[in-house]
Amino acid sequence: MDYFPIFLRLANEPVLVVGGGEVAARKIDLLLRTQAKVTVVSPELIDSLADKAAAGVITYIPGEFEPELLDGKRLAIAATDKPSVNAWVAHQAERRNIPVNVVDDRELSRFIMPAIVDRSPVVVAVGSSGDAPVLTRRLREKLESFLPQRLGDLAKLAGKLRPTVKAKLEHAGTRRRFWENFFDGAIAADVLSGREDAAGQGILDRIGNSLTRFAKQSKFAGEVALVGAGPGDPGLLTLRALRALQNADVILYDRLVSDEVLDLARRDAERIYVGKAAGNHHVSQEDTNALLVKLAKAGKRVCRLKGGDPFIFGRGGEELEALAAEGIRFEVVPGVTAAAGCAAYAGIPLTHRDHAQALTFVTGHCKGESDNVDWAALSRPGHTVVFYMGLNQLGAIVARLREHGAPATRAAALVEHGTRPSQRVVTATLEDLVRKAADAQVESPALLIVGEVTRLHEALHWFNARAVEGAPTDEGRLSA
Repeated sequence: MDYFPIFLRLANEPVLVVGGGEVAARKIDLLLRTQAKVTVVSPELIDSLADKAAAGVITYIPGEFEPELLDGKRLAIAATDKPSVNAWVAHQAERRNIPVNVVDDRELSRFIMPAIVDRSPVVVAVGSSGDAPVLTRRLREKLESFLPQRLGDLAKLAGKLRPTVKAKLEHAGTRRRFWENFFDGAIAADVLSGREDAAGQGILDRIGNSLTRFAKQSKFAGEVALVGAGPGDPGLLTLRALRALQNADVILYDRLVSDEVLDLARRDAERIYVGKAAGNHHVSQEDTNALLVKLAKAGKRVCRLKGGDPFIFGRGGEELEALAAEGIRFEVVPGVTAAAGCAAYAGIPLTHRDHAQALTFVTGHCKGESDNVDWAALSRPGHTVVFYMGLNQLGAIVARLREHGAPATRAAALVEHGTRPSQRVVTATLEDLVRKAADAQVESPALLIVGEVTRLHEALHWFNARAVEGAPTDEGRLSA
């Protein structure tokens, strides 16, 4: 982040605004909403500011800016039409360690003014580090239409209830569940719709009954949500997956879960890495199963976050068997599996009337030492085969396909870091696939797709795939 977002309390705090025109007036209107004590210095004022000064709403000092006017101020804003004056104000504010905003000059500003959605006491601020003010304004418009007008009434009600809730519900976890139930339930819906007065006795009685029920529950039953995180792009998460991330007390995640997806989790949730890498198992499956059981029995809401879909080579079934054996409540939230996501972002249709009438998903390494893959079936024409976790066995996979009749000219593709900004696609044939993968230094996670549909990548690629060094590119899109 270029700027650290904070909300500064300015009630009864002195603020200096340098400038008396329309731009200064807009900033002053926002400052007055915070109940700040605003002093304005300018040779002259526009009529609206002059009226505020006459009414005593602001303090007006006629004349030019002098550095000593900053002494004792909590904040400063330079809003004149003279760049040299604005720069002088910024310099003097910096010398005194006073945060300063220079309108339309982020280089001189210590802080910037965001676009604001006001549902006081709920305030939403949207910023773009000064790069795209029109975009932030558009986002504000969308938020204005989305956020209920009575949201502030609900927030004020919650603020009045906090001391009572804290007194009646001793444990922080119980309080959190009460508030989640409160904001998601019928009471909040009635306040937001205007069906009930937020200060009415009817609402207060209903809240009291709810508090009594929660106070009687000394312990909550734990539960586990087995959630598919998709192949990497956070935009592919389902709404249900996002809700599970936000509700979880603990998140267990593997190495295929992207940082961008994890950033959507509740900030105070405990995060436990239980990832595995080929040939380097940091946490055994049995240990992960035991940890899920332990956390759920402790009353935690657990989000078991897996890359792709948890039921496609994600060992989700094994984990649920362990939970079911202990009588632990669980749910499954499917995700976009790597085959579907990576192929789509690479412009490779997995089935096509002209090229593939069958589709098979295969794991690149099998449980135990046995190999039960029907290589003859996978080598037939008109068939797309997707190998998960097959990069380390690439040479062996190609050899087995060739042994069972797949021609050297059979098309194939490796999709590295699929759906992420760093995505690369290497297309080849079985004859030169291993060499091209080595030349491109393809790294895990990478998905192997074998079949004539991969030839369509050149015509259908659309995502901003990163170019392989030395390979031809088309406006940043890769076809190696």
